[in-house]
Amino acid sequence: MPTTVLHTLSPDWPCQVKAPGTHDWERTATRWLRDLLPARYAGYSMLTRHPVLLTRHVQLQLQHELRAVRVALETSRAELPSMGVTDGIIENTIRMYAVELEQLGRLARGVRLIGDALLVNGGGGRRRQQ
Repeated sequence: MPTTVLHTLSPDWPCQVKAPGTHDWERTATRWLRDLLPARYAGYSMLTRHPVLLTRHVQLQLQHELRAVRVALETSRAELPSMGVTDGIIENTIRMYAVELEQLGRLARGVRLIGDALLVNGGGGRRRQQ
């Protein structure tokens, strides 16, 4: 019988991930987290076998992406004109970076929620070896 979830999920909880404590929620969390990493990480089974390690790595990856997008946003008006980029394209690029910052922030909050849930629900560090 599945575990009853007694709390409401945050709006930042990823819709692709089942609620903590429900059947198979860790598998859906692992799949979602894995999809946030570059494809080259697929070969590292250590990350998918240990959801807390995966969560930590995804958090680090998102921090770096956030920094890169912030730098790109902050330097667009100063650097793009010298590259021949028109004002209209620069403004569209700035809007794109702003949207990306919002999305990355939402993803980072979702990853943090999953990490917290893993720790609370015993997904801490070890899953059975595959």
